[in-house]
Amino acid sequence: MGVVVVRTILVVEDEAILREIIKDYFVNEGYTVLEASDGKEGLSHFQNNEVDLIVLDVMLPEIDGWSVCRRIRKTSNVPIIMLTARVDEDDTLLGFELGADDYVTKPYSPPVLLARAKRLLDSRVRKTESSEEMLSYGGIRMHLASRTVTVDGVSSSLTYTEFEILHYLMLNQGIVVTREQLIMKIWGYEYAGDERTINTHIRNLRNKLGDKSKMITTVVRTGYKIDASL
Repeated sequence: MGVVVVRTILVVEDEAILREIIKDYFVNEGYTVLEASDGKEGLSHFQNNEVDLIVLDVMLPEIDGWSVCRRIRKTSNVPIIMLTARVDEDDTLLGFELGADDYVTKPYSPPVLLARAKRLLDSRVRKTESSEEMLSYGGIRMHLASRTVTVDGVSSSLTYTEFEILHYLMLNQGIVVTREQLIMKIWGYEYAGDERTINTHIRNLRNKLGDKSKMITTVVRTGYKIDASL
């Protein structure tokens, strides 16, 4: 028999009823759930436990979700799904700029939230189990098992989504990848937002690649490609 890995979900939500609903759905699927009712408690749980994914509300007491996400991203690329009752596109983009991997607007369907979380977690497992240990191109090296990246030998800390985008571009070296392809590859559903979501992640990724950022080129009205000859 194989080893059963129990994954831990941190749910940071100040509304007790919503927090309990989310917890029940994850527990019923075999996950361990840590609960926090405010941002300060959420950060404490994150710092003192091994967490595989975070469900993070934006509007929180003590420390808001934006600040929690920002602090976590200083040390970790753990997948983060943000929850919000606000529908402003700029708020969504701010979450992505801070390093969130997905964004769910209230009211939402708990099964949909669970499905998105599973996709993020399953993707990490597939990368870990992949027989292809490393991708290397133009001075960028991706270690798939550990999900780490080096640029000319210097470590670069990418979020889950930034890693996925770079991985997909590296697999399609010199080929134009559309924004629609990236959305379906990473999120696996028809994202309701606009193309600025991908643009924001690409901008963040370029910032972390330093001089190699010029390898990722924008193809107007289409998408992106990575080309080491540029």
